[in-house]
Amino acid sequence: MRFMIIVKATADSEAGRFPDNPEPVFAAMAAYHEELAKAGALLDASGLQPSSKGWRVQYEGSRRTIVDGPFTESKELIAGYTLIQTRTRDEALEWSRRFPNPVSEGVSCHIEVRQLYEMEDFDGLLKEETRQRFDNIELR
Repeated sequence: MRFMIIVKATADSEAGRFPDNPEPVFAAMAAYHEELAKAGALLDASGLQPSSKGWRVQYEGSRRTIVDGPFTESKELIAGYTLIQTRTRDEALEWSRRFPNPVSEGVSCHIEVRQLYEMEDFDGLLKEETRQRFDNIELR
């Protein structure tokens, strides 16, 4: 089972500002990710640059329009993620409970955890040819 731990954006992260004292936050994140890696549960993790450096693709019918950031609703944006793989939902819940405060200890914030779809979740929905195409995609 794979899960994404989503760090929600804040006004500071959207402005590209790090905490006043970033070392304890980054040290806690490094320690946490080292533990995940030693347990064989870490798949990927990264922080995201502010939405001002990104864009959205707007779909209207068959037309696509590019909309440059920044995006004003920071509560709907993400600032980073950690992708983990666990045997059970409870194991993922326990890892997420241990996730360091991504802003600074004592500062109110939240993270969100979402389970990823696996190919088995699409059994009966896809033609075998389509499923095999997904199975044959090689990641870098």
